[in-house]
Amino acid sequence: MASEKQAMVVGIDDSEQSVYALEWTLDHFFTNFASNPPFKLVVVHAKPSAASAVGLVGPAAEVIPYVDSDLKRIAARVVEKAKQNCVTKLVNDAVVEVVEGDARNVLCEAVERHHASILVVGSHGYGAIKRAVLGSVSDYCAHHAHCTVMIVKKPKIKH
Repeated sequence: MASEKQAMVVGIDDSEQSVYALEWTLDHFFTNFASNPPFKLVVVHAKPSAASAVGLVGPAAEVIPYVDSDLKRIAARVVEKAKQNCVTKLVNDAVVEVVEGDARNVLCEAVERHHASILVVGSHGYGAIKRAVLGSVSDYCAHHAHCTVMIVKKPKIKH
């Protein structure tokens, strides 16, 4: 009886760092293995809730349906691009999910749900202040995900 492959979860958003991390992962773990890659690929996009995006104060509540519509459109675009990247790199059996919530929690929960052995995230390369305010998804996952966490950094282009 063949043992089931371990899962590799890749977190994606609408950033170029995320696209790079997915392509890097496909190149290094999937494309060169033809029809038998070492992992089952699970690509996860965390869609923020509209309420968290606008905050639930006063008149802002009126814009929630419009914000939600935009977030759904962004999620659809992110997922479509990810699927296209997978197909381009000859990976046709990737599982692609959109889960509403904060990326930190969504990715750690996806690791648990899929019993993943590796979580891959891109690095936005925020400075210290922006990272302190926004919180780093990769830092959080490195400390809280119950698996190996690989942070893929896009090389800086030398001018």
